[in-house]
Amino acid sequence: MKHALITGITGQDGSYLAEFLLSKGYKVFGTVRRSSSENFERIEHLRTKLHLLQADLLDQLSLIEAIKEAEPQEIYNLAAQSFVPTSWSQPSLTGEFTAIGVTKMLEAIKLVNRKIRFYQASSSEMFGKVRETPQNELTPFYPRSPYGVAKVYGHYITVNYRESYDMYCVSGILFNHESPRRGKEFVTRRISDGVARIKLGMAKELRLGNLDAKRDWGYAGDFIKAMWVMLQQPEADDFVIATGETHSVREFVKLAFKHVELDWKKYVVIDKTLFRPAEVHVLCGDASKARKKLRWKPNVSFSDLVAMMVDADIKKLSRD
Repeated sequence: MKHALITGITGQDGSYLAEFLLSKGYKVFGTVRRSSSENFERIEHLRTKLHLLQADLLDQLSLIEAIKEAEPQEIYNLAAQSFVPTSWSQPSLTGEFTAIGVTKMLEAIKLVNRKIRFYQASSSEMFGKVRETPQNELTPFYPRSPYGVAKVYGHYITVNYRESYDMYCVSGILFNHESPRRGKEFVTRRISDGVARIKLGMAKELRLGNLDAKRDWGYAGDFIKAMWVMLQQPEADDFVIATGETHSVREFVKLAFKHVELDWKKYVVIDKTLFRPAEVHVLCGDASKARKKLRWKPNVSFSDLVAMMVDADIKKLSRD
């Protein structure tokens, strides 16, 4: 039985990845930070099957101890301060978790067992003010947020350990991937939750920022499978994972309201406080390398993703 260790297991990607690895027969370990309150909502249905260990990306010793206890063949580093707007108000903390935390995990692997295969969650936000469209593995980075800058560091330190210490380290440059498990601070879930509340008579408006920003949106359940396939390759390499389609926030809004048969213009209010200090206007990924080498492709369409998220929020709010 293979062992896998997931940091950020309580997040959207971590929960889907844990489900997937369990279905593959893995013994799955996950790191959780010690806190006065626990938030295991996304993995509650898996709790009896998972092995949770206390560890923190900022605490080198706790990472070493977690690796020793789990004895994993694979480590998936999904933990980060991942909400882009927060990275402007907490840039130092974002840098510590999202950049330095990667180094501490890599160093822990180097000290304990260099044969462990390591996956780093890189991000399309690294491209920022894009130099070309669509973006592939060779497109230069131009991050436009402290989060994007920190992710660039995490990406290149992963490459550096691969080349310096002959370690199996890969980075998945994942474009936006959403699901009903996405946090409400993210615009996609803000929209689906807001539309559900308006449909159920629990709210009268939905406040949003820049409706013209365009993203390459896919389904998180599809994207986590690519993470696993990357670590099964004979040689370590980096891959862009994306749908290749770009849609604006406005399109997402229109589809979400249309799904519940409402006119979005009657409910959406533009809130200037929700605009980014430096906007990333358009992201579109070229995943042709992943399609060819990993045999990976997305299965859930953009319209189906929007409908899935709205339906899930209506169901949740109706139940609550």
